[in-house]
Amino acid sequence: MHTHRPFAGRITCALAAALLIAVPAQARVTRIVIDQTASPAFCKGDACNSYGAAGQYEQIAGRAYGELDPNDPLNNLIQDIQLAKDADGKVRYTATFVITRPVDASKSSGLLWHEVPNRGRPVLLSAHEREFGDIGLATAWQGDNASMSATLGTAVRPTMTVEGNHWLQLPVVKNTDGSPVTGQVFARIINRSGLGAQPLIVQTNPLPYMPATLDTGKATLVSRDHETLDGKVKGETPVAAVDWKFCGGGTFDEPVPLTQLPVQICLKGGFNAAKLYQVVYTAKDPYPLGIGFAAWRDLGSFFKYAKQDDAGTPNPLAGQITHSIARGRSQSGNYLRGWLHLGFNQVEDKKITTARQLHEGMWPVIAGRRIALNYRWAQPDGVLELYQAGSEGPQWWQPYPDRARKLPTRSIQDRCMASKTCPKIIEHFGAAEIWALKLGPEWVGTDAKEDIPLSANVRRYYVGSSTHGGGRGGFNASLAEYHQKAKAVSCPGNNWGNAVLPANPLSHDEPWRAITVHFRNWVMNNTAPPPSRYPTMREGQLVAPNKTAMGFPTIPGLRATAPEPDLINPLLDYDWGPQFDPNDASGIPTYAPPKIKQTLNMLVPKVNADGNEIGGIPVVLLEAPLGTYTGWNITASGFHAGQLCNYAGGMVPFARTKAEREAGNDPRLSLEERYGSHAGFVDAVRKAADKVKASGFLLEKDAAALVKAAEASNVLK
Repeated sequence: MHTHRPFAGRITCALAAALLIAVPAQARVTRIVIDQTASPAFCKGDACNSYGAAGQYEQIAGRAYGELDPNDPLNNLIQDIQLAKDADGKVRYTATFVITRPVDASKSSGLLWHEVPNRGRPVLLSAHEREFGDIGLATAWQGDNASMSATLGTAVRPTMTVEGNHWLQLPVVKNTDGSPVTGQVFARIINRSGLGAQPLIVQTNPLPYMPATLDTGKATLVSRDHETLDGKVKGETPVAAVDWKFCGGGTFDEPVPLTQLPVQICLKGGFNAAKLYQVVYTAKDPYPLGIGFAAWRDLGSFFKYAKQDDAGTPNPLAGQITHSIARGRSQSGNYLRGWLHLGFNQVEDKKITTARQLHEGMWPVIAGRRIALNYRWAQPDGVLELYQAGSEGPQWWQPYPDRARKLPTRSIQDRCMASKTCPKIIEHFGAAEIWALKLGPEWVGTDAKEDIPLSANVRRYYVGSSTHGGGRGGFNASLAEYHQKAKAVSCPGNNWGNAVLPANPLSHDEPWRAITVHFRNWVMNNTAPPPSRYPTMREGQLVAPNKTAMGFPTIPGLRATAPEPDLINPLLDYDWGPQFDPNDASGIPTYAPPKIKQTLNMLVPKVNADGNEIGGIPVVLLEAPLGTYTGWNITASGFHAGQLCNYAGGMVPFARTKAEREAGNDPRLSLEERYGSHAGFVDAVRKAADKVKASGFLLEKDAAALVKAAEASNVLK
């Protein structure tokens, strides 16, 4: 449901005054280099795709060189920016970019989608958006490119390609006397065994910080027999300093010297896969990773507004952009929420004295928190496992008190409200964001006492019972026979393991395309999209995360007590130390790992008799279901066995016949009891498609495709 409240919010006078200072901007892109042009693009051999009236597309890849004034009010909140200056007082960076646009610029719609790469991976304009003639721009923001030698710092390739990953080259932070900056960091090794060295990994990339000393007597390594998602630890045992080494590979007896990333650990006697290992050490040479917010802003500003760079190189998009929408998925959507919170949708123009808005729209997709980027020793590749930052401070759009954590009334939009640069916002989620990504407090606050109203510039759409990013779609994918042949679902995270339940096929693709149309019309024509639709407390749709409160049935394929109260990944109130600002998630953490002050209450959507969630936007596969679709799954084995399979959803198909379900003690109606025959199922899909289409969340083309797919499916054949 969508609720409105006056868009102005309570902000302290000091904050508002600081944000509204009008000064000439020094943050800018000074030079661009075009490394590759593929025109036309999207080709196989000699055949190149064409997209409706827009025709063929081309792609342009290159590098941009930018500089920041660390004293500018829009930049000085970047952590450690004052310790990253060149001799002239400026801070410089290099960022990569790729442009996707019609070959014939006259066929462009004028709408730019400014994409946030996900862990360096570019997100290119979809075929659906190319048919509109839209333009895509992906630009780098992540400066912890740990695949490069630590002696080089972060780096980008000397020549960028349209297929290349996007990284940001940053300076290393140094003390004012030139000495190294040092501090405590931590890392964890999970589900690893054997005598060989083990790397310190954040998600799938190396922890980007080298040790200040290789003396293990000045670090700690412990093993743990068990830990819960809320941080209860059993069997923690210190490892003696003489029994482990920092190394670059090899074994404890024959270590390879550690000269560059990844940092690795060699352990006497080897690693035990039944244990988790946690190391805390003094690191050196952090990066000012918060510059990633400013660099992404400034490249977006250059390509939207500038005619040329300082050397006269033309902007390839000069004069072509009338409107723009910022978009990011998962980690990249979390980035956008943090980016807006710190005021980076505001750009200053030397020719004007008022704040200028960069993007008219912002779409954080499957993103329930703010990225943990703007603090020293940040680990932006983290995926919200235990001790990972990202849920500090306000996660909601409207000013609201953080009662449980005793933080002041704030919102993500405080700074953009002060500068009048807030964009139109659409956010959409699935159930995995509730169960694994700690989304709930954005809806109901940290005390989970009431629904937080949305401001008029925000729409929220929830795709119930779906996995992170949605499944592969299709009706055959919901059949028991299909799942018996499918490979195990991998639990995202740091070597987390595999899941008990097969993959959840519930797709986000169809609602994604419908929302795209609504967002374009909202930004370009001011045509309001459908009202928000998500579960609420006032309608009795949000309850405690356990089987009884949810009304979840007992079904075969799941343990009888699932989901248990401790299955959800809860919001933990961390204490990172006195030099850390929990509102902005900025500063210097001095506790590694952080202390856990409290575990906050979490709520989840109720379910119907089939175990499928209620309260979100209508989706065809939920209106004509073939099983129970969950936004959670259970880890099958390893250190986290029996616990939440991080980020992964699951599915339990319905029995085919009444006799089969009764033999398996399945309380859910069988496919034959629901639909009678294959024709009956196709008819149910057709009716569901009409209903979803009427609600505004299914395009005519996609509705026809779903009905055709149902006709071709094996359901009840």
